[in-house]
Formats: sequence, structure tokens, C-alpha cells
Amino acid sequence: MAETVQKRITDIGPPHYEKFLPPIIKENYGKWKYHEIPRPGVLVHTAESGAKLYTVRAGSPRLLSTTKIRKFAELAEKYSDGYLRFTSRHNVEFLLTDPSKIDPLIQELEAIGHPVGGTGNAISSMVHTQGWVHCHSSATDASGVVKAVMDELIDYFKTMKLPAKIRLSLACCLNMCGAVHCSDIAILGIHTRPPKVNHELLPKVCEIPNVVASCPTAAIRPSTYQGKPSVEVEEEKCMYCANCYTVCPAMPLNNAETDGISIWVGGKVSNARTEPMFSKLAVPYLPNNPPRWPEVVQTVKKIVEVWAA
Repeated sequence: MAETVQKRITDIGPPHYEKFLPPIIKENYGKWKYHEIPRPGVLVHTAESGAKLYTVRAGSPRLLSTTKIRKFAELAEKYSDGYLRFTSRHNVEFLLTDPSKIDPLIQELEAIGHPVGGTGNAISSMVHTQGWVHCHSSATDASGVVKAVMDELIDYFKTMKLPAKIRLSLACCLNMCGAVHCSDIAILGIHTRPPKVNHELLPKVCEIPNVVASCPTAAIRPSTYQGKPSVEVEEEKCMYCANCYTVCPAMPLNNAETDGISIWVGGKVSNARTEPMFSKLAVPYLPNNPPRWPEVVQTVKKIVEVWAA
């Protein structure tokens, strides 16, 4: 006698996305014919059925309070039937079916400090990492640098006057969880000194085999210090990635006096026509100068303006 097979549970992650799709998207899913950008920050997607979906895109910081999220929700209830989404570049997009609501929505967004734009031949919001918010290996801040740069380039976000779209990113260290290897202009925090080994603390809090194995360039090897097990760093092999600090807090790498910022250009992801292109180093070192990072801001602005000329 065959045993009864229990029903398989397949929806074991977050709730299924279809539960949150606007009705117009459900009805035309996979049947979109084309899209247009009638003005900065506004997209119109037209389906094979003739239905039109209007998207209003506004810039938004990566970190949001529940108060701001509630405000976005209120605007979505008022103008887009309760539907919105966040893009991978931290923009917030409102999905409308009534074009008469576009202008009032834009006015309310700008009134609370969120510029509308980032579409077409423009600079969109920057992909970035955590920086000083909570990253233990960061060579610079993320949110602070991004805010300073975007304040200076905001006109290129709100208009579409560039020759083509341009994508910016920031990674606070060379582990590059900010996609800087494939961005048009990338800001990369860099360490310039190897980690300092705290020989007294290391054998108490770290496992030496793990520390040695953590180094991608084999720059760390076992040693002894005053008769106690420890490690030493071959400085000429060190790439300043802070992987060792990740597994061993006795090997700090951050240095406020020597950490800095580099600028990279020309990175692209692959598509149907071209292979991927990795970024090329343009500026090897700029000072880490908070809170507004003027050297970085002016360098990025100059690159954009020279490219756009």
C-alpha cells in the first residue's frame, strides 16, 4: 500500500512577489510592448493590450526611518493605488495608472526633499556599501560620500542632458561589495598600510590557522612572539583587503591618517552586444576628508563634465 505523500511546501522564502503586483502588471505580465521617457523621472510602459503604466522615480537614501517609509506609503495610497517599489539603486518608484496624478505626486515628493529623476541620459542614484554605518573594514564612509557627490551632481539627476546614461557606485574598501568593478565611475575606499598585529591579544581571540587561510595572497604566516604563537605579515604581498581582520580582531587595518579614496572609470556589465569591461584606475589616491569630501566630489564632477563636453 502506497504511503500518502505529504504536500510539498515550496513557498519557503519571503512571500511570493505576485501577491504584491499591481493589477495592471498582473494583467499584462510578460506582454509589454515598449516604454518611453516623456520627462525626467517619469516612464511610461505600454502593453500589447494598449494599457499604460506610469512610473515616477524619486531619489532616496539607502537608510530610511519608519516615519519616511510611512510617508512613502501615504503617497502611494494617495496617487498609485498603494503600490510602490525600491530599485537596486535605492530609488523609490510609484506605479500609477492615472497620468493626471503624476504632477501632484512629483510636487509632494519634492516638497519632502526627494528629487524626481534618474531616468534616460542622466545620473541615477549610486549603488554603495555600508561604510562607517557598520562595516568593520571600511577605508571610507559610504552614505556620507554618496550624499556629498549627489548634492553636487543633482542637476544631472533631475535632467536628461548628458550624452548617455551614466552609472556611479561606491565601495568603502576593495572587497567591492558596491559593484565598483562594473560602473562608469566608481569611488573606492583604499587602505594603504598592512594590518597591525596585536601579538598580546591574537592568541587569546584568534585561531591562527583561520587567520593564515583568510589571506588571498598568502601574506600571513605563523610565527611566535615572546614565546607565544602569533602571525607575521609579509607587507610586500599584502593587498590591504582586511580579510584577516574579519576573522581576527587582533589585526586592525583601518588608519584614519593613511586611508584614502581612489577613482575608477569605464566599467560595464555584459549585455547582448558587448562583453563585460572592468574599471580602470583613474585617480590612485585622494584624501579621506569628511564630512563633505571636497577633493572626491570635485574630481568626480570634473570627470562627468569632461565626458559630457
